Amino acid sequence: MRRALFLLFTAFALAATSIPLFAQKFQPKSIQFTGDPEYTDQELMAAAGLKKGVVLTGAEMNEHSKALMDSGVFDNLTYKFDGQDLIFSLIPAEHLYAVKFQNLPLEPGPALDASLHQNLPLYHGKVPAEGTLLDQVRVALEQMLAGKGIQATITATPTGQSGTRKVNGVTFAITDPPVRASVSKIDGASDADLGKVQELVARASAIPYDTENSVTNLSHAVENYYQDRGYADVKVAAPRNGDPLMDSGAIVVPFDLHIDQGPIYKLGAIHVPDGTPVTQAEIDKTLAPRPDGPPNGVRVRSIWGLIAGRYRSKGYLDCKVEPHPQFDTQNLIVNYTADITPGPVYHLAFVKFDNVSDQLRALLLKDWQMLPGDPFDPTYVSTFIQKASQTDPALARTLAGIKTKFDVNADPESHEVTVIIRLER
Repeated sequence: MRRALFLLFTAFALAATSIPLFAQKFQPKSIQFTGDPEYTDQELMAAAGLKKGVVLTGAEMNEHSKALMDSGVFDNLTYKFDGQDLIFSLIPAEHLYAVKFQNLPLEPGPALDASLHQNLPLYHGKVPAEGTLLDQVRVALEQMLAGKGIQATITATPTGQSGTRKVNGVTFAITDPPVRASVSKIDGASDADLGKVQELVARASAIPYDTENSVTNLSHAVENYYQDRGYADVKVAAPRNGDPLMDSGAIVVPFDLHIDQGPIYKLGAIHVPDGTPVTQAEIDKTLAPRPDGPPNGVRVRSIWGLIAGRYRSKGYLDCKVEPHPQFDTQNLIVNYTADITPGPVYHLAFVKFDNVSDQLRALLLKDWQMLPGDPFDPTYVSTFIQKASQTDPALARTLAGIKTKFDVNADPESHEVTVIIRLER
């Protein structure tokens, strides 16, 4: 695609220039760019390798312009020289994509973006799905790691909605060597708790390192342990402890763990907004103390899961429940409220039964009750085969020994859901 665009550019460039480009040299008094306000003239000149006041030949102009076109940031580019000014007309690429760092031991954010932009002027936090800018970012990330003594191979992969051809981002990931987290020091755990905390940290560290989620994995595992025992206001931090290093053929990202357990709180009440599809009676029943029941922290988390599940069964797949504890520090009682953001309603687009005979497909479709356009209920999908088998003995015999796989794709833009159910022996 980029080669075709450049050939189109070349044809326009030759036609738009008022003097024989390859037979003349010219020295523009100014170099200007129009058509893409995302970039300054200084950034575009640097990306093209142009400098003010230089004498240029037509062949050199094509090389500088090719550098811009090959970046993947533009769909088309033409230029003209009017005897004084060299003016580029740019058509931005239809799509540039946000970057995601899957397992890079680098801190994502403004500082990393600024470091990349310093050497890659067309990098503004986004990259094309193909082009030299994409590869330049990949190489720059490898060089940053090399500066820390880490030799790693990084790939850049366009990613998108599962089951579609729609790209919505580009993921940079280390493919070799493996990357893992390691906690070198734990502060704040009592002697009685230290063994359990170390066990939880070991489990969380065994999960492959993730740039965005490893800190959360480490801290949440320990937070839940303390909250389950009544330390409702426990605070766990997992700061980085130095640069990544190589150990036994792997990149190790070092962390410390700081625990401030606070006092033990008794559980008070949980209040949710009016209209929440969970009644106060259900909440009170869940919170009622039982000798053989789960600890308070587990019961509280189950309520947030119950609320989100009820919304999602009505098609609100993006529902978010944000709990807010209120601590009565004098009486050591914690009460909760919650903000609920349901999000849009998703609807079923179609359901397809794959790897089945026409006769079996007809039987399954006869029992299927969620029609295209209905609010999508993920629970209905996951339990359909089991419930259909329970109500239809003939179908149960046919499905005996068959494994079910579900391919459910929810489009965040159209809010439509496609379902493919595969039956395999």
